[in-house]
Amino acid sequence: MTAPADVILTNAEVHTLSDGDATAEAVAVRDGKIVRVDSAYEVAFLEGIETEVIDLGGRVLLPGFIDAHTHMQTVGSYIVNADLSAADSPGDCVDLLAELEGDREWILGYGFDESMWDESRYLTREDLDAVSETRPVVAFREDLHVASVNGVALDRLGDEMPDEDVETEDGDPTGVIVEDAVNAVYEAIEPDAETTRELLLAAQRDAHEKGVTGVHDMVRQSRAPKVYRRLERDGDLSLRVRINYWSDHIEAADEIGLVTNHGSSLVTTGAIKSFTDGSFGGRTAKLSEPYADADDAADTDGDVTGQWVVSPEELDDIVERADGAGFQVTAHAIGDEAIEAVLDAFEKTGDAGEKRHRVEHVELVTDEQIERFAESGVIASVQPNFLKWAQPDGLYDVRLGEERRRQTNRYRTLLDAGAHLAFGSDCMPLDPLLGIHQTVNAPVEEQRLSVTEALRAYTLGAAYAGFDEDDLGTVETGKRADFTVLDRSPWEHEDDIENIDVAMTVVDGTVVFDGRND
Repeated sequence: MTAPADVILTNAEVHTLSDGDATAEAVAVRDGKIVRVDSAYEVAFLEGIETEVIDLGGRVLLPGFIDAHTHMQTVGSYIVNADLSAADSPGDCVDLLAELEGDREWILGYGFDESMWDESRYLTREDLDAVSETRPVVAFREDLHVASVNGVALDRLGDEMPDEDVETEDGDPTGVIVEDAVNAVYEAIEPDAETTRELLLAAQRDAHEKGVTGVHDMVRQSRAPKVYRRLERDGDLSLRVRINYWSDHIEAADEIGLVTNHGSSLVTTGAIKSFTDGSFGGRTAKLSEPYADADDAADTDGDVTGQWVVSPEELDDIVERADGAGFQVTAHAIGDEAIEAVLDAFEKTGDAGEKRHRVEHVELVTDEQIERFAESGVIASVQPNFLKWAQPDGLYDVRLGEERRRQTNRYRTLLDAGAHLAFGSDCMPLDPLLGIHQTVNAPVEEQRLSVTEALRAYTLGAAYAGFDEDDLGTVETGKRADFTVLDRSPWEHEDDIENIDVAMTVVDGTVVFDGRND
């Protein structure tokens, strides 16, 4: 006799997102795994005395969203500090920072994007001095490669910031810093274990409200790995976390016996991550041709093609060491020159596709590089939220010019070529439905994906990037019961996907967020 289900979710429009995207009306769960996907009538046979039956009222049930690239500590920082993502001017940022309450040692704001403002400029030291002249003030740009600081912060950390990463005017710092100078700030504000716990719990709540059941967290100089394991031990973790460690942790991770896919069902060791270049916003992404606004981008050496954060030679060494120690490897690469360097480094491992090495962002990719992704099996881990910058007259137009702008974020071409595509947010913001909306309605029409294709990149594609396709990513018997439930169908509201509400999020058959009565 078949044992009854622990949970039945019924009266739903179930999209399995498997091949052919079969649909059903109900799902039965036992011991955290899916035991039947069928009509409401058939699934009802698994109802027992103690079965919890959840009537979804005709809502859409999908596999749980997996964010393949995010920074959870930063997500939490948006929540507990000043969230500058909605600011529409420098003055608005200053006001939001000034509103922070309490006796804070540092006044911090996250997520400003000057490219969306009428007054399109970075915040300056003068702006942030207006917030405080006695405490350090920092505003991080959305890409986290650029920040603005006040005079107190410059006085405190100036000696630790490389001169080439500190913008000056007439010999004086403007308050704008990039790359390693920003890293000096991160080191100075690193939270203790208890604060890290608060940040991660805030981020977990936010993730569940957005329908996210799993994340690939990019971690550097953080107590997050230890805190995640303590949260799991204490029963407070309800999110699957794949920890991608920065390359400066290779030896430490190897010494304590970590390897890719080591861990539990909730906390798993992922890849070793490296940078190569920077960002378009900071004009530090590495290009094969000069920036379109090259007159504004030239550094002291007259280089107008961006900069290496990690040189190709250093990257080769990182990939060789990490790959040799049994780790999946992933590298940030935005410009075409940087993407080329990563593909070259991965090619030297001999089996990059089998080990599922990944390139993060892949924003400006050539035809030849797309073929290399397809042929090698290297995963393109991309962020559809970035498409907001691909609108005419947007950031990409300014930095790259129209022709190259139309060659950015080529998801359709990558997918058609046979490349593996995984979606993530890079916490800009953490919101899969926003990314899916951007992809389905991409400004370059020939690069648009269908709703099903975009959803798969945020479910099965991300699961594959984390070696989890046998357990996650589709709604099928035998897989873990991780679900996202939407109030409306994205197939019926293609032009409004970003405004669809998440009604429920389920992890291992347990409801971790219920927004049906909101």
